[in-house]
Formats: sequence, C-alpha cells, structure tokens
Amino acid sequence: MKTAATLLAAAEEGANPLIPHTYELVVGIFSFFVVLFVVGKILVPRIQKTLAERTDAIEGGIKRAEEAQAQAQVLQRQYSEQLEEARRDAARLREEAREQAAQIKAELREEAQAEARRLVEAAHAQIEADRQAAFAQLRNEVGRLSTDLASRIVGESLEDEARQRRTVDRFLDELESSNAQAVG
Repeated sequence: MKTAATLLAAAEEGANPLIPHTYELVVGIFSFFVVLFVVGKILVPRIQKTLAERTDAIEGGIKRAEEAQAQAQVLQRQYSEQLEEARRDAARLREEAREQAAQIKAELREEAQAEARRLVEAAHAQIEADRQAAFAQLRNEVGRLSTDLASRIVGESLEDEARQRRTVDRFLDELESSNAQAVG
C-alpha cells in the first residue's frame, strides 16, 4: 500500500488530475456563458414564441369549437322549429284537404240527389203523360166499343160524332163515379 507520503510526493511532482488547469477553466467558463447567451437570447424566445403560438392555436381551436358547437345548437333549434312548423303546416293542409274532400263529397251527393230527383220527376212526368195518353186512347177505344155495342142493342146508328161523344162521356163519368163510390 501506498502511504500518504507517497501520495503527497506524487502530488508535488505533477498536477492533480482532479483539479483542471487554469486555461481549461477560463475556456470552459467562457464557453458556458456563450452557450447560456445563445440559449437565453435566441433559443428561449423562439421556444416561447412557438409554445405561445401552439397555446393560442389550441385555445383558439377550443374557442372555435365551442363557437361552432353553439352555432350548431342554434341551427339545430332553428331546424327543429322549422320542422315543427312544417309538421303543423302539413297537418293543417291535411285537415283542409279533408274538409275540401268532405265539401266536394257533399256537393257531389247533393248534385247526384238533385239529378236523381230530376230523373224521378221526369220519369213521373213521362209516366203521367203516358197514363194520360193511354187513358185518352182507352177512352176513345171504350167510346168506340160502347157506341158499337149500343148501336147493336138499340138498333139504330149512333154515327153522329157529337152524340157519340156525349154518350161516351156520360158513360165514363158514371163509371168513374161508381168506381169512386166503390173505393170510398
């Protein structure tokens, strides 16, 4: 083992490896201040500027997102209101269409009933006209047959038109009155 005296003798002979030389200390300190100056004056402001820009971009993005979300909610409310209004309009239009359909149906029913009444009245008028014509024809036929029968029974000619007409009318009037008495 080496003794302390040996170490002390070695230290006196040469430089201590743990203590640097003076010129190395000066160069190291100068280099440290140059690096500190470059980092402090050039790099730190750039880094801070970049960080500030990123912070602004992030905060701006968040604000824009919040604004966009608020605007989207406003638009959604507007669309919901418009949709609700469109639904109300559609319901109103459907109701108006139903009312119009009911009105048209009622009008068509009235027109059909009026047409049916007109047709029935026309048919009744035609039937009455036909009955009157048949009655007149029957009256003439009955009158002719009655005259022929009376001529055969009486034995004289009833060819005189006026006489024949009076006789037939009297006969038919008596027939009608006896028919009315039988019914009444």
